[in-house]
Amino acid sequence: MKVEYYKEYSRILDKDMEFKVFGHAGKPCIAFPTLNGRFFDYEDRGIIESMSWYIEQGRIQVFCVDSIDSESWCADWKNPRDRMRTQEAYYKYIIEEMVPRIYELNNSLDNGIMTYGCAMGAFHAVNFILRKPDIFDSVLALSGIYHSSYFVKQYADDLTFLNSPIDSLANMPLSHRYVDLYKKSRFIICVGQGDWEHDCLNDTRTLDFHMKRLEIPAWFDYWGYDKSHDWPSWQEQTPHFLYHILD
Repeated sequence: MKVEYYKEYSRILDKDMEFKVFGHAGKPCIAFPTLNGRFFDYEDRGIIESMSWYIEQGRIQVFCVDSIDSESWCADWKNPRDRMRTQEAYYKYIIEEMVPRIYELNNSLDNGIMTYGCAMGAFHAVNFILRKPDIFDSVLALSGIYHSSYFVKQYADDLTFLNSPIDSLANMPLSHRYVDLYKKSRFIICVGQGDWEHDCLNDTRTLDFHMKRLEIPAWFDYWGYDKSHDWPSWQEQTPHFLYHILD
C-alpha cells in the first residue's frame, strides 16, 4: 500500500497541519478523526487495515486529516462565538486548502470527493457534504452526533446553524437548490444500538427523519445491541459499507 505523510502550513489556521494519504488512486476520500483525534488514529486503530483491499485495488484513496476540535467544539473555556469562529476556520481550511491538495495528489478522474468519519468524524463528514454538495458527493458516517447544541448547549448564532446538520436540514425547504444535489449523492449513515450509542442513535434517527422529509434517498442502517460506540464496531462496518458505496 502506498503511504505518504505531509506536514504543511495553513495560512487560514496559521499553523502547520498534518495529513497522511493511503493509496495510489481511486475515489478520493477525506477521513475526519474522532473527537480530539489525530490524522494517524485510523491507521493505529485498524480502520485503514479494514479498508486495505479497496485501497490496494485502487478503488479508494484515503486522506486522513487532522482535527482542531480541542480548539473549537471542546474548548469550553473559550467564548462560544470564538469557538464557532475556530470551527468555521477549520471548515475554510478543508475547503480552500485541503480540497485543492486532494485534487493535486489524486490520480482519479472522479472529481467528487467522499467524506468518512466515526463519532465526531461522522459529524464532520456529514456537515461537509451538506454544506458543499458541489464538492462532496458521498459520505460514510458511523456513530455520529449531528447537532451543534450537543457541544455549545444553549448558545446559538449563524455559525452554530451552519455547523449543525440536523438544524440545517430541519429548516431546509424542498425547493432548496441543494436538495437536488443531495439526491444525486450517496449517503450511508450507520449507528449501533449498544453501549455508549444512545445519543448517536437519537441523532441518527432525527437525521433520518429529516432526510426522508426532503425525499433524499439516504441509507440509514441501525446495527444490533452488540455494536457499541467503539473501534471494533467501526472496523466491521467500514468495509461492509465501502463495498456498497464504491460499487
